[in-house]
Amino acid sequence: MSGGVTRTWRSRLFAAGVLIFLAGGSVAAEPNEPEKAKPEAFLAMGQPQDVEALPPADSGPVFVGIELALPTQGNVASVDPQTYLYYMEIDEYVSSPSEQRWTPYDASIEQRLLEDFDRLWETGFLTDLAIEVVDTPFANGVEGKTAIFLLEERERVRTVRFEGATAYDRGEIDEALESTGVEMRMDTRIGQGVIRRVEEVLRQMYAEKGYQFAEISHEMTPMAGGPKIVQLTFNIEAGPKVEVTDISFIGNDAMSAGALKRQMQNTKERWFLSFITGRGTYRPFGYEQDAEAIVAYYRASGYIDAQVGQPELEYLATPAEAESRPVRLRIPIFEGPRYRVGSLDFEGDEVMRREVLEELFNEVQPGNYYSDEVVRDAFEVARELYGSIGYYEMTAFPEEVRRSEAEPEVLPTEIDGDPVVDVTLHFQEGEQYFVNRINFVGNSTTHDEVIRREVNLVERGVFNTEALRSSVRRINQLGYFDPLDEENAIQVDKRPGFDNEVDLTLEVAEANMNQLTFGAGASQFDGFFLQLSFQTTNFLGRGESLTLSAQTGERIKNYNAGFTEPFLFGKPITGGFNVYRRDIRFINQFTQSSIGATTSIGFRTGNWSQMFLAYSYEETQVTELSAMFRDPRLLRFNPFLQDALLIGQGGARTISSVTPNFVMNTIDHPIFPTTGKSYRTGLEVAGIGGNTKFLKPTAEATMYFRQTRRLSFGFRARGEYIWPYGDTKTLPIFELLTMGGEFSLRGFDIRSVGPSDPATGLVIGGNKSLLFNAEYLISIADPVRIIFFYDTGQVADFGDSFSPEGFRTSTGAELRFFMPVLNVPFRLIYAWNPQREGVLNDRFGPQEGTVFKFAVGTTF
Repeated sequence: MSGGVTRTWRSRLFAAGVLIFLAGGSVAAEPNEPEKAKPEAFLAMGQPQDVEALPPADSGPVFVGIELALPTQGNVASVDPQTYLYYMEIDEYVSSPSEQRWTPYDASIEQRLLEDFDRLWETGFLTDLAIEVVDTPFANGVEGKTAIFLLEERERVRTVRFEGATAYDRGEIDEALESTGVEMRMDTRIGQGVIRRVEEVLRQMYAEKGYQFAEISHEMTPMAGGPKIVQLTFNIEAGPKVEVTDISFIGNDAMSAGALKRQMQNTKERWFLSFITGRGTYRPFGYEQDAEAIVAYYRASGYIDAQVGQPELEYLATPAEAESRPVRLRIPIFEGPRYRVGSLDFEGDEVMRREVLEELFNEVQPGNYYSDEVVRDAFEVARELYGSIGYYEMTAFPEEVRRSEAEPEVLPTEIDGDPVVDVTLHFQEGEQYFVNRINFVGNSTTHDEVIRREVNLVERGVFNTEALRSSVRRINQLGYFDPLDEENAIQVDKRPGFDNEVDLTLEVAEANMNQLTFGAGASQFDGFFLQLSFQTTNFLGRGESLTLSAQTGERIKNYNAGFTEPFLFGKPITGGFNVYRRDIRFINQFTQSSIGATTSIGFRTGNWSQMFLAYSYEETQVTELSAMFRDPRLLRFNPFLQDALLIGQGGARTISSVTPNFVMNTIDHPIFPTTGKSYRTGLEVAGIGGNTKFLKPTAEATMYFRQTRRLSFGFRARGEYIWPYGDTKTLPIFELLTMGGEFSLRGFDIRSVGPSDPATGLVIGGNKSLLFNAEYLISIADPVRIIFFYDTGQVADFGDSFSPEGFRTSTGAELRFFMPVLNVPFRLIYAWNPQREGVLNDRFGPQEGTVFKFAVGTTF
């Protein structure tokens, strides 16, 4: 490039968008300096200088052309050249010799070149960019200036791989990137900033799995298909997992180490089951949560200055190839003094009466130790109270002012030697809101009115958040839809253009409550069976229950038709009827054959309670008596057994009874319960017609307590009592109380627990029973649960009392999953029976210590 002079602006990745002036002015090349080759261009604009048109001889330098070059890519572009020109404006100022239009090359042209430089750099297409201005003289000596844009394009990432990511699958990584706002789309240019963010997210993810020493790197591998097409690979070397072997505290004088450890839910020491549970893995984010929990624990006891520092990590020596690295944690604690309440005041409470708030915060009394936990709990109650009258935006916070200087006697800085804090409770009540519209989405089958009648809110009424929460639970109790979250199920939107009005939207997903079933199955209660049935609890979307079923099997035959209307005459009155024919074969004992009908009516007595009155008529026969029941020796020593077995009475009894029942139920879901309580009491009075008279009171309490989103405890206690009256002296055997089976004591056979004949072991039954069940429910997925259970119960005979040694127990584990075909949970039960003395199985052998069973339904 003879006589050429170059002016260059350049930017590298580490100085993105910053222009660096490397050489300026018109400087002649040194005679011995090798001539610099002009870069080849893949796009050039401007007039060649070997044309006849020349600028005026007395002209200064003129701007004659621009060129785009990709010297590091062999001038093969992955971006359309016209795309680059779209971001450039300098091409409009290039001289046009054929039109005798000459553009002076001056400071304004250089400014426009710099502006184009910035625009090209900001596209994100490039990893390097430079502008060289080359001097090319015309024949008459006038200098022509050509601007050459030297480009190096950013790689286009076609695919992304994560090598060595054994702790997470690809879906989990993508989800974590999305949640942190990192967008990494395929077949796009991914900058170094995005790559660094991905590496940081991966480090954090692996740290939360205990891999504090994980090394993350990346590489780009060229791929076929064009220039700068690459595969981006993140290489992950997890390294050893950091596991906590010991936790100690420094500075904890008031609280024991054990008490502080119990507050730590994420950071715990390893134990013998850590290989299953993962306990002992050190997670930095989990430690931060634990530190906050410890501070809250201190504040709950009045240590409002308490602080928890970062742990000192003492790594123990391990071989380089070890898969884990043990660490000791030394956690610094600053407790500070324990404060007593000096004074309590309220600010901003205009809606709620002061005496109501004082009652809510009655534990925060002057002279008492201050408890942040008590204050927070009272705030929650206050928030519910405000929400019940439409102030759903109410917020509150405590202001704690430590007394530093004593004021005249009435305001001391200490009480009984402890420092004093004055507490002011600030309330920001907001506005009262009213309901404009209540909308339902997703109920393609269920009528709106069926849902609306369970909602304790009305349009144009006060927006009561507590009624909203209870409404969601009532809807869940229907079982018509997938379970709803009580806190977030209903979307609350302020009505545009209106003050103090909200629209409520409930989106539901219909569950398939209409089941037409034909199939076969097996369970310990039913044996092998064939079934044909149609069952729905939401008939035609109107909330009505209809059952038509026929089941025949080796142990049970059941034919049933029933219908229930939950809202008779458009009012909360439940009415229904049921007719049935049932044959139950108790193995090696007898067969109970029943035909009957039941009708009932119920009235609501509260939000969660109902009163029912049922009438039933049933004719029952006892057939296929075991030969052991007919043994004269057995009958001789049991004078009432012959009547109980209906021997000599045609084998039949007729029972006509009325049963009032009271039910209170707040359990959140009929199939997948996690929280709530249910109380049921009833008294069956038989003798209004028929030939059998008895009284049978029953009481049952069921409770579920949610521990976490996936963990719950369930408990049931049930008691029954039955006794004859009038001219009935002996109850039929099928009315006597017994236990055993998957609905009472899971590890025992049906009707195997109860008073029995001492000579043969045959279970006859008693007249009173107590049953207790406990379950620990672990939700693996929505339709699958693992359940650890403990069952204990006892049946006592006439004239006998309950005794501790009379209880029979069963414990074990159960896999329970929902079967859409049967529309009930299917169960695999493994049970161990530690207290089984004197119990015989259905083959009249000693009850096994461990059993495995198949079943359907739930125990309670």
